Amino acid sequence: MKLVVKLLVNGLSVFVTAHILPGVYVADFPTAIVVAVVLGVVNVFLKPVLVFLTLPLTILTFGLFQVILNALLILLVSSLVPGFSVSGLFWAVLFSCVIFLVGGFLRLLTKD
Repeated sequence: MKLVVKLLVNGLSVFVTAHILPGVYVADFPTAIVVAVVLGVVNVFLKPVLVFLTLPLTILTFGLFQVILNALLILLVSSLVPGFSVSGLFWAVLFSCVIFLVGGFLRLLTKD
């Protein structure tokens, strides 16, 4: 049950964030759920490898490269999921930041 709630919260945060930012498009709520799932899979399997490979660059930029890495992963997800598009790197960075804030707020509302 917790997995379903978490999935719905993540999908809702993607949907709300896409409606806040003009450079991000999500076709409908089921597409937002798919985006949340694919983004979760990418963050679990691909992100740790990329974080390890880009560790020197991350250290050199005092961790700011992580923001760019998140944006690049969002752009990857936008190329994989039909019905979800991000206009560019700038909008992907903003999407990453806003989804963090919206998701955190929604998770606060659904705490046990």
